[in-house]
Amino acid sequence: MQTKKIYVAPSLLSANFLQLDREIDMINNSEADWLHFDVMDGNFVPNISFGLPILAQVKQQIKKPLDVHLMITAPERYAEAFREAGADHLTVHYEACPHLHRNIQQIRQLGMKAGVAINPHTSVSLLADIIRDVDIVLVMSVNPGFGGQEFIEHSLTKVRQLRQLINDTSSGALIEIDGGVTLENASRLADAGCDVLVAGNTVFNSDNPAAVIRQLKLG
Repeated sequence: MQTKKIYVAPSLLSANFLQLDREIDMINNSEADWLHFDVMDGNFVPNISFGLPILAQVKQQIKKPLDVHLMITAPERYAEAFREAGADHLTVHYEACPHLHRNIQQIRQLGMKAGVAINPHTSVSLLADIIRDVDIVLVMSVNPGFGGQEFIEHSLTKVRQLRQLINDTSSGALIEIDGGVTLENASRLADAGCDVLVAGNTVFNSDNPAAVIRQLKLG
């Protein structure tokens, strides 16, 4: 059983938007650490979610850090706008950023924690030259674009490789995992080296979301 701190970041993508105020109050009153906010543009991923106006509204009520995951092309065009809307962390995709170092520096200069996400097909080794510069590495354990997908088992191997890279380079980056996170695999993810568990359906579709968040934190 892991003893390190596990952060839980419920994903707003799975919330009931007809009762969004209640969902946010639940997060505020729970042991959740962050609120995960997925932004999809219908270009980088085959889906469209929500953007700046919703983030600005959520920011008025949420008491936890907003962990914003940009699944969009040309994220540098919008980094400042997301900071102004309330993002505390801003994660961009390795696959969407031909000038990733510049993107990461931009995010940090704007005063946000900077993250890089990698898709299931992207090798951890490609992060070797950026790992010391990021605060978060988000490992996609499903193909990005839709919630409710089945966890890709190879993601555990990638997490272990990433933990080794972080240790070898004395990076302070947190490992975040997103996709198919459940009460059944949370302990394996924590043991493999994950620091942050993003959970959507597992939290919001449960009868007692706050209790599920508490269980996830136990790994």
